Amino acid sequence: MNSESDHTIDAFHRGAFQLVQPAGKGHRAGLDAMVLAAAVPNGFSGRLADLGAGAGAAGLAVAARCPEAQVVLVEREAEMAACARQSLELTANAGLAGRIEVLEADVELSGKDREQAGLSDRAFDFVIMNPPFNAAADRATPDLLRRQAHVMESGLFERWLRTAAAIARPEAEVAIIARPASLGDILAALEGRFGSPRALPIHPRPEANAIRIVVRARKGARGMLSLLPPLVLHERDGRAFTERADAVINGKATLFAD
Repeated sequence: MNSESDHTIDAFHRGAFQLVQPAGKGHRAGLDAMVLAAAVPNGFSGRLADLGAGAGAAGLAVAARCPEAQVVLVEREAEMAACARQSLELTANAGLAGRIEVLEADVELSGKDREQAGLSDRAFDFVIMNPPFNAAADRATPDLLRRQAHVMESGLFERWLRTAAAIARPEAEVAIIARPASLGDILAALEGRFGSPRALPIHPRPEANAIRIVVRARKGARGMLSLLPPLVLHERDGRAFTERADAVINGKATLFAD
């Protein structure tokens, strides 16, 4: 591992697992990753792909909560993949490491290139993704690693969900976290691949507009969109987490009540 000044070791799920992350650069995992992980049902025991995993926070959170899950962390950037591998070497993660694999690959590869990179067709029972979803003008940063993790390129949802559909087994599910404004693009990219989508908004406070949306859908399903009751993160004073949000963030509850 690099020097302590280059990286931090951060605890999640109240110490259930730890994560090595770059200090002061790149994408640092937080609420989004924990909320995304909570989209996976309790007792999930199949093989899960975390696309664009970064340092691996969401995938590790699933593995920590679901003791029979097998997780593949798929990350393009070598430095972030290295952090994920270092996380698996931590003593605190010894109980999880045997069920987690790091795959350094570009989510947007297709066909034989994707297969050769290690993302085989029909190999996963669940796919989660937290793709870059900021517009290019949002939060401009000179940090290239952070920019690559945050800034969305045109057609991104189409390309990522194309990969998700290819690697998902029949009736497998996908879950994606994004900004609410991206819901239309996500639904369009799901069309013909995953159906019966359920969308769950995330609100910072009871009276505030949603800041995120989590969409979960099933491969081959045909149902229409369902809009579920929201997750509200904070009480009205904006400080303390709500009881439900605290449980979701710390691996004690799921988003979709399953």
